This record gives sequence, C-alpha cells and structure tokens, in this order.
Amino acid sequence: MTRRVRASARAGFTLIELMITVAIVGILAAIAYPSYQDSVRKGKRAEGRTALIDFLQQQERFLTQTGSYAVVSPGATGVAFKTFSGDNGTNPAYKIGAEACPGSPAPSVRECIRVLAVPQFTDADGGTLRIMSTGVRDCTGSKQTVCWK
Repeated sequence: MTRRVRASARAGFTLIELMITVAIVGILAAIAYPSYQDSVRKGKRAEGRTALIDFLQQQERFLTQTGSYAVVSPGATGVAFKTFSGDNGTNPAYKIGAEACPGSPAPSVRECIRVLAVPQFTDADGGTLRIMSTGVRDCTGSKQTVCWK
C-alpha cells in the first residue's frame, strides 16, 4: 500500500511548477506580442504602398486618355479606380484617393496629382502615405523613415 501512495504522489506537477511555467509563458508572450504587432503594421504598410503605386499608374493611364488627372476621395465608390488596398473593400488596410498637388489649381488637375493612402488602422509612425505624380514621396506620420521602406 505504501508503494501506491508514493507512486501517486510523484505523478503530475506541483502548483509551484505550474505557476512558474505560466509566468514564463506570460513573460515570453509580453515580449513577443509587440514584435508581432509591428510586423503586422509593416505588412499593411507594404500593402498600402503597393496599392498607392497601382493607383498612381491608373491615374497616369487616365491622364493619357482624358488629358487630366481625376480627383478622387479616399475610399470612394462608383469611380473607375480601385480606391482600397487588398482584395476587397469591406475591410481594407488603406483607403486610396487623389487630390491636386499643393499649389496646383484644383478644378483642372493637368500638371500634378498627389495620391494618398489613408490607414484604416492605428499607425502613428507612418500615418497617411502620399506620392505625387512628380515622384515626391512622403507621409504624415511621426517617423518619416518607416513610410517608404
């Protein structure tokens, strides 16, 4: 009978061992989660840059066909342009639009257009991504270096 008691007492984990394991897992998760979120933001920015360049190419084709660029509100529907990033417009990472370049007259946008990607998620570092038809690229975020990397 004493053998059974000793064998069952040794099987399993103690409460202290279980608490230490949970604490270690919690520490690892606290370290890994911010890195994961940063990677997700970088992926979304890459998606936004790709959509922005595609939109600028659409604008250049439109200029060739009509003689002027089209001013489009970010995420507008019913226009001849794709105004969102990703595969569908229901939950895009960015809404894409176009405006006249600073200093250009708004009604006739023949010389310069600035296309912009407005994030639909929190991105204080990158903010709104922008590129002009002249090739000037920038963003409204606090870290200009992360926008076009």
